[in-house]
Amino acid sequence: MSRPVPLLSASGLTKTHGRTPALRGASVDLHAGEILAVTGASGSGKSTLLHCLSGIVRPDAGSVTYDGRRLEGLPEKRLSELRRTEFGVVFQFGQLIPELTVLDNVALPLLLAGTDPAAARARAGEWLERFGVRGQGVMRPGELSGGQAQRAALARALVTGPKVVFADEPTGALDSLAAEQVMTALVHTTRESGTAVLLITHDAQVAAYADREVQLRDGAVAPLGVTA
Repeated sequence: MSRPVPLLSASGLTKTHGRTPALRGASVDLHAGEILAVTGASGSGKSTLLHCLSGIVRPDAGSVTYDGRRLEGLPEKRLSELRRTEFGVVFQFGQLIPELTVLDNVALPLLLAGTDPAAARARAGEWLERFGVRGQGVMRPGELSGGQAQRAALARALVTGPKVVFADEPTGALDSLAAEQVMTALVHTTRESGTAVLLITHDAQVAAYADREVQLRDGAVAPLGVTA
C-alpha cells in the first residue's frame, strides 16, 4: 500500500546566516490535516526551517515542495500570494498591527485579496467568535491580554481558509493557562477545517497536542514518533 503524498515536503535544506549554519540538510514532511510539532534547543534552526517552508526566506540549497509545486522556483509575487491565501502564519508575539482594531487586523488578509470590506469584516467577526474574542473586535491590540492577542492572531491566520498554518512558538510569551486556551482553540479549529499545522515549540506540553513530533538536532531533523 502506497503512502499518501505529503502536502508539504522539504528535502536537504541548508541555510546559513552570515557564517553560522542554521540548517544542515533538514528534511521533513507534513500531510494534509496533520499537526506536526518541530522541537529542539534554542538556536537549533526551528524558526529558520519554518521560514523556508513557508517561503518567507529561500534556502541556500535543497527543495521545498507544496501541493506538487517547488517553492524555490516561484517568483516572490507568487510566494506572497501563497502566504495570503493558502498559508497562514502565526508568530510568538502575534504581530498584530497596533493602529488597526482587532477586527480589521483579522479582516486584513481578506481585504488584501480584494474581498468586499463588509464581507471581510463579517467573516473576520465569525473567526474571532470561534476563538472566543469577538467582544474584543473593537479594541486595539495593545488593549488585549497576551492570550487574547494570540487568539486574534490565530483568527487572522485562518480567516482565508489556508491549507497550512505555520505557528512559530505561538505560546512562548503566554502563561500556562493562556497557552492551554490558545492550543485548545488552535487544535479544535484546525481539526474542524482539516488544516495542516506546522508547530514550532520548545515546550513539551505544547508539542503533546501534535499528532507527530520531530526534533532539530545539528540542523537536521530527527523523528521522535507519534505523540497523539
